[in-house]
Amino acid sequence: MPRVSATALLQVALLLSAVPAQYYISRWYGTTATQRFHATARLLRIWKDLRSSYLSATAWAEWGNLQLSKVTSFLGFETEANGFPKSLKIERMIIDNDQGYFGASKTVRKPRPPYVFLRVGDVVLETRNNMVGVVISWDHELTAPSEWVNRQNYEGIKAEKTPHYKILFNGPAASSITVAYLPQTQLERVTGMRPNIPTLDKYFTHFDGAQFRFVMQPWLRAIFPED
Repeated sequence: MPRVSATALLQVALLLSAVPAQYYISRWYGTTATQRFHATARLLRIWKDLRSSYLSATAWAEWGNLQLSKVTSFLGFETEANGFPKSLKIERMIIDNDQGYFGASKTVRKPRPPYVFLRVGDVVLETRNNMVGVVISWDHELTAPSEWVNRQNYEGIKAEKTPHYKILFNGPAASSITVAYLPQTQLERVTGMRPNIPTLDKYFTHFDGAQFRFVMQPWLRAIFPED
């Protein structure tokens, strides 16, 4: 059976629409030759607009690239010439990396600086979006690749010397998580809440209701002995 192209199908559809179009013109735009001429010209302009926009693959591709650009710009990603996010690799490093960035360093945090207000296991509120999460690591100052450091400036405070925390939040799906690396200026400790976040048992043994804090697993306590 021969294959019918999309172009051929569109041509057939246009031919089939000719008869109802003629009826439409004569029914609603009068019967004089002048009236029919103007109605036909208007209908042809409509078809031309549809073909150059909604029926054009190029137009749809341009629209898709525009939407991708808007999304990546909203998320703070830079885009390459091919339209794909340039910094997704950096964002993935927040989850885990071998360079010690984003709270991933296994260096023992001792002594604990007095200006690091939050502790591993604390339940915190992210003040910009009112999201509740749990601290799983911290750095006494921002520790990240230079591309990340250069774009961080929170409310006029230079981010390099600000304590940063790695936080687990609930993700968009019930079984998913979101990992963030946030400055101390955007976080507040909260009590009376126990977030139900997947994978918390990887970092903590249980929740201490008296302290309103999650209790660290032995391997995590070895890195943060004074928390």
